[in-house]
Amino acid sequence: MSPVAEYKQLIAEVPPKVIHSEKENRYYLAKIDEMNARWDDLTKAERDLYETLAVLIEDFEKKTYPSRPVSPIEAIRELMAANGLKQKDLVGVFETASVASEVLNGKRSLTTEHIRRLGRRFKVSPALFL
Repeated sequence: MSPVAEYKQLIAEVPPKVIHSEKENRYYLAKIDEMNARWDDLTKAERDLYETLAVLIEDFEKKTYPSRPVSPIEAIRELMAANGLKQKDLVGVFETASVASEVLNGKRSLTTEHIRRLGRRFKVSPALFL
């Protein structure tokens, strides 16, 4: 079967459309999960459908669950929690435990060097801490 014919068949089975409800979102998420389970075996047409569904899901979730901007300190605390770190584990970023404490308690601002080190430490863009 040609890729175009296969894609037509796929969208007949799972018609991609703008998501308007949680129920529709769950349906498409389930389809994405099914495809994830057999990712290595997906055809080009299936991967194209996967990408389309991912865009639709992302659009719905951005509109339905808007995120609020986080402060640099909130970002650091969240990354610490996600990585099971304590304040003392960031001494290499902040020179000393007291500087780490002052920064995390809002008594001292992040320096350019702190921001650069945080990005490297957590493998994220330093822009997260601006």
